[in-house]
Amino acid sequence: METFGVDRGGGGQLAAGAVGTIMQNTRFTNVANSFPLPASCLSLKKVSEVKDYYNSSRIPTATIQKSIEENDGLAPYVVSFSSRGPNPITRDILKLDLTALEAYILAAWSKATTMTKVEGDTRIVLYNIISGTSMSCPHAIAAAAYVKSFHPTWSPVAVKSALMTTDAEFAYGTGHINPTRAINPGLVYDAGEINYVNFLCGQGYSNRSLGLVIGDNSSCSQAKKPASHMNYPSFILSSMSKSVITSFFPRTVTNVGSLVSIYKAIVNAPTGLKVEVIPNVL
Repeated sequence: METFGVDRGGGGQLAAGAVGTIMQNTRFTNVANSFPLPASCLSLKKVSEVKDYYNSSRIPTATIQKSIEENDGLAPYVVSFSSRGPNPITRDILKLDLTALEAYILAAWSKATTMTKVEGDTRIVLYNIISGTSMSCPHAIAAAAYVKSFHPTWSPVAVKSALMTTDAEFAYGTGHINPTRAINPGLVYDAGEINYVNFLCGQGYSNRSLGLVIGDNSSCSQAKKPASHMNYPSFILSSMSKSVITSFFPRTVTNVGSLVSIYKAIVNAPTGLKVEVIPNVL
């Protein structure tokens, strides 16, 4: 007998011989998953309505309709559960700093496993749609490799700078990576090992802890530098104080664009914030 199940998952219904499943989902409205059965994820209210109908009807029926493709124009869009930061360890370094595609990515899928990995699901597919860090990492690495192919002498820091400074959506770090724009960033914020040593020392690292990170006999005997002095492509000042505060962000930029270039600083600061760039023309 063909049955429909009302449950939070599809594995049990598949084992029971169901042809479809209705599941309660009270978490996120912008999440999609693959299931071993045709499935509908409903809110708590909608699930209650389905149960009421099921209990009040002599012959309750349900119809599985074909899925339709819908483009709402929102992509790319950061999902609700994506972290907006800040960095709990060092609040004076902006995190997120880059955003890479990771939600609902169509990618090659191993034939050594099934579509959902649920027991009883025998479907073998060449491509699947999944989400997670395992999706964003290849995108970010490929973007970095793409930029590096145009600039083989650039350091990893310079490549990251180019990716960060060629898009701008503050709520998502510096925005979604744009490899085609990143190959020509104009200016890059580069940094060597000593910059990171000074930064870690400024964060309170002991010589022993520093050695574990750096892998040599570096010490914090030199002048310690605050996070604001890190040659980083973003600027952030974390404060809980309601009084007037000031901070200085020294930066060194390297021109990787035309030899005849002029860069002008344009500041659009919100009320109550004063920003001064010296010099304001390079």
